[in-house]
Amino acid sequence: MPRSQAPLFVMDGRGLVLRWSASAAGLFGYPAQDAVGRPAMEVLSGTSSLGSWRVGPLSSGSDGPEWGVWTTGPGEDSGGLDEAVLDAVFTQSSVGLHVLDPDLRVLRVNSVAVGMRGVPEERILGRPVTEAYAPYSPDITESTLRDVLATGRPHRGVLVRGRPPTDPHRQHVFSTSAYRIQDRSGRPLGVVATAVDVTEREGAQARLRLLHAAHESIGRSLDVLRTARELVDVTVPTFAGSVLVALTDAVLRGEDPELLPKEGLPLLRCAATAGQYAGGTPKVGSVLLPGLFGDPLPEEPALLPPEPAHPDHGTLVAPLTVRGQIFGVVAFQRPSAAEPFEYDDLALADGIAAHTATCLENALRFTREHIVMTALQGWPLRQAKATQSALEVAQRHRPGGTGAGSWFDVIPLPGARVALVVGQVEQPGISAVATMSQLRTAVHSLTTLDLDPHELLARLHTTTLRLAQEQGKVPGVEEPTARCTFVVHDPVTGRIDIARAGSSLLGVVRPDGTIDPAPVAVGPLLGADGPPFACAELTLPAGSTLCLASDDAAPESGRPTELLAEALAHPERSPERMADDVERLLPPDAVLLVARTRRLPESELAQWDVPADASAVGRARRDVDRRLKEWRTRVDPFVVELVVSELLTNAIRYGSAPITLRLIRGEHALTCEVTDSALTAPNLRHAKASDEGGRGLHICASLTESWGVRYSAGDKTVWAEIAEDTTL
Repeated sequence: MPRSQAPLFVMDGRGLVLRWSASAAGLFGYPAQDAVGRPAMEVLSGTSSLGSWRVGPLSSGSDGPEWGVWTTGPGEDSGGLDEAVLDAVFTQSSVGLHVLDPDLRVLRVNSVAVGMRGVPEERILGRPVTEAYAPYSPDITESTLRDVLATGRPHRGVLVRGRPPTDPHRQHVFSTSAYRIQDRSGRPLGVVATAVDVTEREGAQARLRLLHAAHESIGRSLDVLRTARELVDVTVPTFAGSVLVALTDAVLRGEDPELLPKEGLPLLRCAATAGQYAGGTPKVGSVLLPGLFGDPLPEEPALLPPEPAHPDHGTLVAPLTVRGQIFGVVAFQRPSAAEPFEYDDLALADGIAAHTATCLENALRFTREHIVMTALQGWPLRQAKATQSALEVAQRHRPGGTGAGSWFDVIPLPGARVALVVGQVEQPGISAVATMSQLRTAVHSLTTLDLDPHELLARLHTTTLRLAQEQGKVPGVEEPTARCTFVVHDPVTGRIDIARAGSSLLGVVRPDGTIDPAPVAVGPLLGADGPPFACAELTLPAGSTLCLASDDAAPESGRPTELLAEALAHPERSPERMADDVERLLPPDAVLLVARTRRLPESELAQWDVPADASAVGRARRDVDRRLKEWRTRVDPFVVELVVSELLTNAIRYGSAPITLRLIRGEHALTCEVTDSALTAPNLRHAKASDEGGRGLHICASLTESWGVRYSAGDKTVWAEIAEDTTL
């Protein structure tokens, strides 16, 4: 066949196929993508006409000489060319080749195979493969070779690990394959076994797998100690035999990390450890000596020189830093029997340490935000003495969520009344907690105005809109909306006034066990659609129970409405026990109030109808003085009589009948209330020295703890609180 014709395929000096023609694909049954890059011996091993090809040199390519392979025509002598092919493959291929006869005796090996084994050729040739390689962990077992010889099915790409005599201190990885060779009639002539040293490739892939595992496993929690533990778990024993993770004392306290010092080290404490660390394994929390990680601490991963007491242990140290701030340091050690750390291990340690430091920064930021949120949340202590005459209250907070801005308050109001407030900002996070604090402050301020609950929510809605305008200008902060339930209980009349913004848990249980799960309709969210808000007025007997939560019962509880009814359907139980049962139905971050209503005893009240006549004021003063003596209160009777006189005089002069005077004896104060049918508000004036009147309310404001006005549907009530005089 003329040499000018294109060859069937082209191989390089190492015997690897470079180009594969369509004729070769049809002749051998291999497409080009399956042949290019493979050793020619592997491709030819399955053909029955090895002697029908010839090889000739081509012009050299960019990577060295190239050889072409042609089919031989009739009368051409191919014997010498066959030998040329074999010589090229056996002398220039980078693949280790072993030719075995049908009895699996070694017929021929190339120089690469000898170099891989480190065994002289004369000690291999002619010997059974198991005997020739027995001391050196044979790559392919005898049963596998016999299966290839009998069936003709190749055995490809099996990874084998071992320590060859030429490099006994390092484990090598070989990719081994076996192919049957046969004559033109298909009679087996033996087996060709190949071996390629893929140690570098497998090492790179192992490092990538470990780095991927580190990214998957480290940082799953937002806790600095757990993050350190995750670093230890992912690197032992895959990367090192023992690991020591140390964090700075500032990071463990939740403070800002320090800058990496040029000299010396910040105070370090052991955060996590595994394995037997050379020099002693410290306990978690113990202070570590600075020199344990090098002096000074390296700014990037580095190998420390072995210690005289432990010369066989290599130590790799990597600082845990982010933008020049040091969070800690990690030290890896391998035992003397393991392979020492290499340059590629430094790069891997750098990647793991950088990811861990980022996770520590996130955990530290979460810890600090959690501290801030906890401080802002500031669950109030129960106003026991101020509210116990009106309500028996149980409070709960179910933690474990994302830090939603939930709050509750029990606020004492004038006239022995008590306000119950439960709310939650919709968007979670520290901004929600800050919004919650502002709304909570606004609620406390608005309660001093004695507004009806729905009017209070309307003004709170305006406050929420103002906050939304301010926060909407801050990048990454959503405009807030909130839900809120506001309840006012009057223990004198048993009246309950309720207003509701958004959906939340609200239920009323009467003493006979009947339950009203929706005493008032769901209203719009604060900061969303706005007023009017749903409201209701109820009169409940003493011993009724109010259940308020910042969120509905958890949907995953299966039957939230039925389970809630079961938890509340036992009015004989205390509010604390009922709160325990209801709390389990709530989602994380929800807050709960369970309040048992009480009526103020008649012995704590005094009430008179006062005619709209100025002469009735003196008679009212005498009635008040007599009642004060019966109660034996520690308030100044002169102050009480003066306040009663001024309030009644204003009601008679500027109000309208009917007029009612009421005294309420509290734990530490006396409340005086005057109710009339006029809706005109009294006005505090600062009278001139020459004025004959206009000083009544000014006198009341000066002598009392506080005073104010509240309105109902058809009347108004002016009240004043007079504190006890401890000198009496």
